[in-house]
Amino acid sequence: MSAAGGTGTAPPKLALGLGCDRGTPAATIAQAVDAALASIGAGRAAVAAAASITLKADEAGLLEVAAASGWTLRFFPPGALAVVTVPNPSETVRRHVGTPSVSEAAALLAAGTDLATDPGALLVEKHRLRGADGRNATVSIARMPAVGIARAA
Repeated sequence: MSAAGGTGTAPPKLALGLGCDRGTPAATIAQAVDAALASIGAGRAAVAAAASITLKADEAGLLEVAAASGWTLRFFPPGALAVVTVPNPSETVRRHVGTPSVSEAAALLAAGTDLATDPGALLVEKHRLRGADGRNATVSIARMPAVGIARAA
């Protein structure tokens, strides 16, 4: 059965927020991404944006997963992430990287939305995976707002 037939409406575009331990292999990050997407019945093709914190701009595993998936990663500074309201802030994360959220805040910023204007935008909150390698990856998924819909004045 094809998901393409029928109404002609496009599936929602998604934004991923990604976090991981330093040195997390691409396989662990990819496993976390795929599990988070599967939890909402989506695949990598639905991803229109992916983001993390500037401290991860040189993280080989993140870069490898993004390149293999055809995603351009955006990196946000801790200060930009810190002002985003998220459901699962962490003081431990704040102590280590200067913001209480990486994946949830990055997903919302990459999607161009926030929970105040779109309370249902965060489809996956802080999905954590500890890989067989002992490294942790965190994925959050936000729905990008629909564009091109005319609103009555």
